[in-house]
Amino acid sequence: MRIAEFLSPQAVIADMQSRTKPEVLRELSATLVRAHPQLSSDRLVEVLREREKLGSTGIGEGVAIPHGKLPGMSQLQAAFGVSRAGVDFEAIDGKPTQLFFALVAPENSAGVHLKALARISRLFKNPRFRAAILEAPTAADIHALIVQEDARP
Repeated sequence: MRIAEFLSPQAVIADMQSRTKPEVLRELSATLVRAHPQLSSDRLVEVLREREKLGSTGIGEGVAIPHGKLPGMSQLQAAFGVSRAGVDFEAIDGKPTQLFFALVAPENSAGVHLKALARISRLFKNPRFRAAILEAPTAADIHALIVQEDARP
């Protein structure tokens, strides 16, 4: 599985405007809906909020992977956003979060969902890659960097 299979270039935000955790979830959901109009923004926000209630998906090092499962979806979908200013996302290291990878999976897709989470997590462990994403000026550049990094063995 490659990230390009579930992250479309239209679902990337180069400069998020959100300043709070709820705003981040809304902005990522709205971006997913623009790329996939069959989805409901309100329902996506609700699914992501419910998961956050279990514990923050801010994994540290400036990265968060809000995720959830949505009934009626046929395949995994994602949105990615960069917050230049950083947002308090209640990350495990207590630092502001700048890189947000929202992942929404079909309801009965535990294996695919977990593989995608692991792949994203592994990718964003690389400090040089995180720095390159933060320096990329456009959504197209960010998407290209993610696809390129994900294609490495």
